[in-house]
Amino acid sequence: MCGVVGIIGNEDVFGDLYQGLLAIQHRGQDSAGMITYDGLFHIKKGNGLVQDIFTADHARRLGGNIGIGHTRYPTIGGGGGEDAQPFLVGSPYGIIMAHNGNVFNYTELRENIFKEHKRHLNSFNDVEIILNIFAYKLAELEMEDLTPEHVFAAVEEVFQVVQGSYSVVAYIADKGMIAFRDPYGIKPLVYGTRKDGIKPSYGFGSESVSLNLMNFEDINNIGPGEVVFIDHERRLHKKRISRCPHTPCLFEWVYFARPDTLIDDVNVYQCRVSLGRFLAEEIKKENLKIDVVVPVPDSARDAAVEIARTLDLPYREALVKNRYIGRTFIMPGNEKRKISVRQKLNPIASEFKGKRVLLVDDSIVRGNTSKAIIHMVRECGAKKVYFASYSPPLRHPCVYGIDMQTKQDFVARGVDAEEVARRIGADKVIYQSLESLEEAVRLQNPRLTHTCGACFSGKYPTGDVTPEVLDRIQADRERDAKQLELNI
Repeated sequence: MCGVVGIIGNEDVFGDLYQGLLAIQHRGQDSAGMITYDGLFHIKKGNGLVQDIFTADHARRLGGNIGIGHTRYPTIGGGGGEDAQPFLVGSPYGIIMAHNGNVFNYTELRENIFKEHKRHLNSFNDVEIILNIFAYKLAELEMEDLTPEHVFAAVEEVFQVVQGSYSVVAYIADKGMIAFRDPYGIKPLVYGTRKDGIKPSYGFGSESVSLNLMNFEDINNIGPGEVVFIDHERRLHKKRISRCPHTPCLFEWVYFARPDTLIDDVNVYQCRVSLGRFLAEEIKKENLKIDVVVPVPDSARDAAVEIARTLDLPYREALVKNRYIGRTFIMPGNEKRKISVRQKLNPIASEFKGKRVLLVDDSIVRGNTSKAIIHMVRECGAKKVYFASYSPPLRHPCVYGIDMQTKQDFVARGVDAEEVARRIGADKVIYQSLESLEEAVRLQNPRLTHTCGACFSGKYPTGDVTPEVLDRIQADRERDAKQLELNI
């Protein structure tokens, strides 16, 4: 899962891109990058956080009224700077591109690009695959000048050969900016306008909040299988190439997106409040004696407040978060996640001592974080520790861009809630139902009749995820892990 921002504007865009990337820093903390254009492409990429990568010198060097920025956490590729986005190819015209998602037939396409088209890829990032397929198709079209139909044809080629999820923003030098979502629209992507010159500025982003902060208005979703092309004259061209059902990722509302953003016309905060209300009904059925409700900050706060209100229980912010520690779920490597839990959260012991505590979190993935938190709470003298997840149990690999791609990633794989409780050290685990999660999303947008909950149900919406695909991904991940150990 990553974040992308693109702007075609009327003045230097570095400042806006910087602010836009800060707004979606939560989507990736491994690396970040930016490419701007003023007749030449200017590039800065690096590992770490946005504020640590870009300096005042870069603000002066990265000139131009057009640019794309990206924050990354890796699902394909390592942590090296060469895997940071955006990417650039020189032909045709010169194209830059960044994306959010995951290409699960990456290995096959990488081999084919070299054998069939003699194109060398200098990274292990899957967006470089999309970029080269797009560029190759564009180059083979017969044209005197680029038209929207040429752009649409190149995107259609991507749709035909690239498997997985991808929300893409690209710019073709002196021709225009392109944005598109995969045929199922699994990952979010929006665009908006800003009247700040004779011609309007256009902004694109993974989340609406980044465009809000850059003062873009009239924010619209890019639909599944839809392409938006802003030409050099700032004329907008749109075409929906694929007619697959819109199937957005449920985990965006559960965990990844900011609460102040809209994902496909569904406010994330309101969705999480609804999830809290629905989960409270499940908790009632357990007839538990609970003294206090405590959220695991930050994403669980909205649901936990609603649970406490619905159950008429005290609510306490008894786990204090160090805001200078990254999100543990998206940290690379299991050991780093384990170490960072205690660095990230510290309990207020008096709020737990002698009490029957209901901890509320967004999900239970590998169980390491949950287990460590429960251990801390017990050390504070809690009488009972119950653990409520406002998402269903995660049991199946995600091939669409969330870093849980193997069966071993899930503490709930093949077991019930009682066994999960034993493994993480809780007295009881209560899960949200998948039906309630889907309902919470549809309350705000009834048109979302399909959603991707493959990590909960094992039903992959693209229809091309076979057991063989999952076995190959697992083998690739195990090989990469061994290689990482050797490098260390």
